[in-house]
Amino acid sequence: MAVNGKGPYDPQNIFARILRGEIPCKKVFENEWVLAFHDIAPKAPVHILIIPKNAYVSFMDFSATAPAEEIAGVTRATGEIARAQGLEEGGYRLITNAGTNSGQEVPHFHLHLLGGKALPIFAH
Repeated sequence: MAVNGKGPYDPQNIFARILRGEIPCKKVFENEWVLAFHDIAPKAPVHILIIPKNAYVSFMDFSATAPAEEIAGVTRATGEIARAQGLEEGGYRLITNAGTNSGQEVPHFHLHLLGGKALPIFAH
């Protein structure tokens, strides 16, 4: 079910529970800003979810309220993960869903990092 992306933050959402260690994940990266792990229903050979460790409902929330240091930390971590996965040569896609019309299902801001094959091109 899609969520509105504006809040309030639900501390019982699946990503909050993963961050607390209540639900296991196949971790590929962790630092002070993010936890990254393999998606359980991958849409590409590489499909990694990158979630900030702090509570943001969506990119709308994150971009409006996160301090600049944290925005930079999440962005740099995302690039580091893509490089570590060997995705720079062939390229990759970053996706985030924000709000009902996007189909956002988990009320915790996250990025999908997809790569490892040619991905379909979106119509313009």
